[in-house]
Amino acid sequence: MHTPILLNTISLSFGSQCCFDEFSAEIYPGQRIAIIGRNGSGKSSLMKLLRGQLDPSSGEVIVPEDVTIGYVEQTIDDYHELSGGQRFNQRLSEALALQPNALLLDEPTNHLDRNNRKSLIRMLKHYYGTIIMITHDKTLIEQCADTLWHIDNQQIHTFSGHYEDYIQKIKHAREHIEKQLDQLKREKKDTHEQLMREQQRATKSKRKGEKSVSNRKWPTITSHAKARRAEQTTGRKKAAIDDKRQTLNEQLAELRLPEVILPTFHLDAEQSSRGEILSVRHASLGYKNQPCLLNDINLSVSASERVAITGENGSGKSTLLKALLQNKEVSRQGDWRLPEAHGIGYLDQHYNTLNQDRTVIEALEALCSHWDQTSIRQHLSDFLFRQNEAVNTPIPQLSGGEKARLSLCLIAARSPKLLILDEITNNLDLETKEHVTQILRHYPGSLIVVSHDDDFLDALDLDRRYTAESFR
Repeated sequence: MHTPILLNTISLSFGSQCCFDEFSAEIYPGQRIAIIGRNGSGKSSLMKLLRGQLDPSSGEVIVPEDVTIGYVEQTIDDYHELSGGQRFNQRLSEALALQPNALLLDEPTNHLDRNNRKSLIRMLKHYYGTIIMITHDKTLIEQCADTLWHIDNQQIHTFSGHYEDYIQKIKHAREHIEKQLDQLKREKKDTHEQLMREQQRATKSKRKGEKSVSNRKWPTITSHAKARRAEQTTGRKKAAIDDKRQTLNEQLAELRLPEVILPTFHLDAEQSSRGEILSVRHASLGYKNQPCLLNDINLSVSASERVAITGENGSGKSTLLKALLQNKEVSRQGDWRLPEAHGIGYLDQHYNTLNQDRTVIEALEALCSHWDQTSIRQHLSDFLFRQNEAVNTPIPQLSGGEKARLSLCLIAARSPKLLILDEITNNLDLETKEHVTQILRHYPGSLIVVSHDDDFLDALDLDRRYTAESFR
């Protein structure tokens, strides 16, 4: 147990970029907090504030002396001989050896296979102390967190409960505000129509008065005053409606929900061919001058088929993908019938296929030189690159999520027969992972996916799953 950790009206900015503003909270012993938000929103910086590695722009973080912190970072540069999952387990063991009463974890399940992920969740459920974790793993959030801190729109929103309940709360709040906006729209229309009727009556009265003068009768002089009063009343109503609408729109902006991507894929007649496009029979592989890594490999992929390859950390999944990509570092034996290199698309978590010397729009223009600017901008818009600033951003300045969307945008523009994906959801926030899932669900070609993320794999409507352990 420990004394509560206090965050008093803390704000954090880097130059003109504000991450969050005037956030206050108390962290009680035994509390389990999941920090969520877009890539680049300030999650890791908030963790640094809690660890005393960074000072807030304003406000204060008070960590009492009886708090012992154990910390495991997202990217572990030590233990080069170990896999990503093995590195995490080693660092977690070191953190727990400190006997901490507050455990801080930055994307702990990123590199864990299914068994290690289950072991981590089981350990965290039984951990006696406080847990603060940055994660995009919905299962981890649902099973190990009781409080959400969502960094969005330069604010930290807190919620006690499950993630799905939080999203439903936002949806219901948005629906309520949107109904109010519709009602205001109708009120403004009714007010305008009422003014038009008053003006029409005033015009009729004026004509009647002019006729009375010509007939030597007294004109009606009240109609003009009545019309002016109607205009003043209408003006006040319209101003009140506009003020309320502005307030509601501001509230709506704070309740931002992730956009939905409905991509268009472009395939030619050759790419949309049918039948078996990849076949590996009675094969084995390994690295030259080293023992064989995988034996008796038998797998096939037909057109439009979706296949997953799963396995424990260090089981050879990525090496198998290298063999399918005909990487010369890998030695292959057996019968390998593979598509031509131009018929295979490949993406990993680093998005190394992007040309770092280009902007977003230049990358698509280089790939689709026969497209006109309208088609270029429409295709980029489909993948949420809409404003001039966004399409002209140099690729090195893109966030991880933006690089994921651009990579898939380029694949959609010239879709290969076979798309190979190697742990592409690592390091992605929940919103970007949902975008990637939406895009891949529409992908018309064949997929081979290596991933430890069960939620992601379940969402792809897979036809088959192979395990690397079966090729031994």
